[in-house]
Amino acid sequence: MPLFLFRAIAEVRAAVRGCGRVGFVPTMGALHAGHLSLMRAARAENDFVVASIFVNPRQFGPHEDFEKYPRPLARDRDLCATVPIDALFAPTVEEMYPPGYATTVSVAGLQDTLCGRSRPGHFDGVTTVVAKLFHVVGPCAAYFGQKDAQQATIIARMVADQCFPVTVRVMPIVREADGLAMSSRNVYLTPAERAAAPVLRRALLAGAALAREGERSSETICRAVRGVIESSETARIDYVQLVNVDTLREAPSIERKALLAVAARFGATRLIDNACLSPGAGEVPYDA
Repeated sequence: MPLFLFRAIAEVRAAVRGCGRVGFVPTMGALHAGHLSLMRAARAENDFVVASIFVNPRQFGPHEDFEKYPRPLARDRDLCATVPIDALFAPTVEEMYPPGYATTVSVAGLQDTLCGRSRPGHFDGVTTVVAKLFHVVGPCAAYFGQKDAQQATIIARMVADQCFPVTVRVMPIVREADGLAMSSRNVYLTPAERAAAPVLRRALLAGAALAREGERSSETICRAVRGVIESSETARIDYVQLVNVDTLREAPSIERKALLAVAARFGATRLIDNACLSPGAGEVPYDA
């Protein structure tokens, strides 16, 4: 079956009609193995799979990388065909936000911590576009990566609050051989920055080791994680936090599963990573 490329909302709605169980993978393109793992999960669990590629201007700040964000659509389409998925939706900005568009979808509380502190308005842009994409595609299940754990938590809250008939599936982080979490922004790193970037994973593993040994104090674990990252002359820490997985509020100690989240800049490129920790067990799956 050929991979259909759609540009218009009406085309997607017509394509999914009567197709049984629909799985959906929203992306901003510049696809890598992490995205493809989401598509494979969707392929295994659904009758018809749609992925979207839309570089959403509403989730970029005024000094962020919207204009230079990579847009290799032909390459991305070829990668999607290897899964294979059934349809790729790649709308224009005008198709998603026509003249007069005035609606914002906002999830209060969850967006003002972690990445939300340094990227005001970012998650309003994410929830606005994802809500619209859900209305367009009408999926039974939507697939997101754990690397963007805050995003996944916010979308799950939106889905619950707005009664979307969608199951949010959060899939494991896919990593390079040296531990760096795969990200479309990794291409921005210079060779020296790329060599330094795996320090984030090493720092998370240090925090997980403490948790596995019985350490529960957030302060102690975060101090150790900071120490590892600060050992790199290239990394500049944005945040290191241990938070409740569901509320994203700071956890003073690990009493149940918690999210250890980090963000740092390597030159001009900001990278994020995380690990779920459980007392006495160390790193555990996000959805366990």
